Amino acid sequence: MSNDIRVIELGFVNAYLLKAGDGYVMIDTGLPFQWDMLERELQSAGCVPGSLKVVLITHGDWDHAGNVLRLRDKYKVKLAMHSGDVNQVEKGVFLKRKVRPLAHRILFTARMMLRNFQKDKMSFPKFTPDILLSDGQSLQEYGINAKVIHLPGHTPGSIGILTDTGDLFSGDTFVNRKKPDSANIIENEAALRNSLDRVKKMNVKMVYPGHGKPFVMERLHRQG
Repeated sequence: MSNDIRVIELGFVNAYLLKAGDGYVMIDTGLPFQWDMLERELQSAGCVPGSLKVVLITHGDWDHAGNVLRLRDKYKVKLAMHSGDVNQVEKGVFLKRKVRPLAHRILFTARMMLRNFQKDKMSFPKFTPDILLSDGQSLQEYGINAKVIHLPGHTPGSIGILTDTGDLFSGDTFVNRKKPDSANIIENEAALRNSLDRVKKMNVKMVYPGHGKPFVMERLHRQG
């Protein structure tokens, strides 16, 4: 793992902090009630207000975009995501999705119930992104040699961030709970299959998933 990548483990979900020249780029933000933990990690890394260049949101789910407003307010940073998930974050649109296997379906249902039960702590602030990202877009202007990869399937606007060295920050297109796997919460199965086929043709060496530990892409190829 590169020293320029800091994995921020926020319970069951990950955020990532990338060194970007004289500053940082952040990928995903965790749930709203995890703000204190997230802020401590940023401070520990030396990421202070003014040094965060952009927040890249892999998709519009609440566990990945839950702290964007606090980051924008405190760090004076712009929020960037794909247009496909704007309805989720602007209007709170709830996506109809399939969950596999049964164990994950039960867990997903339990999380939704917890969200409704703890509305004050788990409420998801709606926001309008500052930047709309497009497939193939270079991120060099933010100090990292990487590009945006549109990977719909988990959500319509899911993206990955692929660096020149083969590190893929995949959001929930890939997960690694018990073992590396593709998304098990699926909005569009055909789109997900196309996204997975596309990734197979890319020079991906390491995957940094939204949930679970980073893993070598070859492990997934061997399983497939």
